Order: sequence, then C-alpha cells, then structure tokens
Amino acid sequence: METDIGAFLRTRRDRITPDQVGLPAGATRRRVPGLRREEVALIAGVSPDYYVRLEQGRTAHVSDQVLCAVARALSLSGAETEHLRNLARLPEPAPSLLQKSATAEDEPLARLLDAITDAPALLVDTRMNILAANAAAEAVFDVSGMAQPPNSARQLFLAREAKARYGNWEAAAEEVVAHLRLMTGRWPDDAPLTALIDELGHHSDDFRRLWARADVGEKRVGTVHVTNHVAGPLEFDYHVLTVPARPDRSLLTYLPRPGSPTQEALRMLLTRIPAIQ
Repeated sequence: METDIGAFLRTRRDRITPDQVGLPAGATRRRVPGLRREEVALIAGVSPDYYVRLEQGRTAHVSDQVLCAVARALSLSGAETEHLRNLARLPEPAPSLLQKSATAEDEPLARLLDAITDAPALLVDTRMNILAANAAAEAVFDVSGMAQPPNSARQLFLAREAKARYGNWEAAAEEVVAHLRLMTGRWPDDAPLTALIDELGHHSDDFRRLWARADVGEKRVGTVHVTNHVAGPLEFDYHVLTVPARPDRSLLTYLPRPGSPTQEALRMLLTRIPAIQ
C-alpha cells in the first residue's frame, strides 16, 4: 500500500479549495480539485521548485521550519504534522522493544488488566494485536473467539459479523486506518505492520477505500457501540493509555457511563463470567 510523502501531500492539497485560504479560484478550469502545488508553495513561503522536490520525496535537507510552514499551509492536524515529519526524515530503526507478540515483560501489564474487574480492558501493541484481555473484555468482545492471534484491525475489516456487531463501524474503521497509517510513519521498517496492511488491503474493499484517503490520527479517546450476544447493545467510552516504558504497548479501557443501560447490562454480564468460562 502506498505510504510516500507525495501521495500524502496530494491528498491534503485536494481537500482544500482556493477560497478557503483566500486565493482566487481563477477563470480557467482547474485540473485539480484542491490547491495546486504552486499555491501551497505561495502560502508556505517557499519556492514552487522547492515544494515540488518535497512532493517528489527529495527531502534529504528539508528543514523543520519548512515542514511546519507546509503543515500550516495545508491546515494539518497535530497527527498529520507528525506524519509529514516522519515521511520526510530518514527512517529510524524500530526500537528493540517492538515485538510481534506478548513477552514476559508484558506479564505485569496483564496482571494490571486482571485487577480491573468492572470494565473491559485490553493490552495491545502498535499493530493492534490484542496481547491480553481481562475477563470483562473476554465477556464483551469474545477475544478468544476471534481469528488467532487476535488483532483489532483484522477483526474489524475481515470478520463477517463486524459490521453487524459494531453500531458505529464506519467511524471505528476510519480511526483504525488512520492509526495504522500513522504507525507506518513512525515505524516504516516494521515488516509485520507492513504485512498486516497488505493483508487488509488485499482482502477488504473498505480498507482500500479508507487507506486511499491517507488520513492519519492517534486513537486516544472515543466511543464504541458493540452488540453482545448475551447483553445486547452496549456503549462504552474508551481511553487509550500508552505505557511510557513500552512505546509499542497501550492499555485500552472501556467504561460504561454511570447510570446508563450499558452499566446495568455489563453488571449482569459480569455475573455470568464463571458460566462463560
């Protein structure tokens, strides 16, 4: 799947019209839906030739000042600006901590998950592999019933029941794709991550459609709607907590809102955990 800086910048140019940045649309018919290269260069305060070289990937000597100017010209978000910097820099090797699966170092984190008894919680890596799940997460999401080894992105795009099970499937899918693209900028040499993206692109039309948008974003907080075969429709606010000592690990907690039907349904579901196990 394409991840180069030129493709990313073209998609960012296409979403901005001249009138949005105070430029005349011009009397002649435009060949591009958004800004031309020379218009981005004008707004960013760089020469058109310099900006063309940037889109062509000739970024060996590009300064952070220029990248920030281009980011402002294209109204990039914080995550998009980080992605632009990542694409413009020479790839850095993935940290030695980056692992394909759970390791002995994850055991304390898994015990922390087990200590959370009243809400679903997961331990995941940057590729969205589910490395550990507490009993509540198993009851709600049926992690052991997923294709093994379990992976949230693979489950969302390749499992037959995913669209029926997740009430906000499109929004969740957009977040997952944006997260994976951001990770490709952070860890461009991560072969398992590349393999996952290629697999999803090969088997899912929806993934290819969303990947072509070149959106990037970091999953931190949000809402997920999931239908459980026992408890019915559930709504959780999720929070993603990165582990400082493990840049490739995150804790996901799914919290029902106080007094909500989901809180009562979850309480009922958790009383059935011994029977489920």
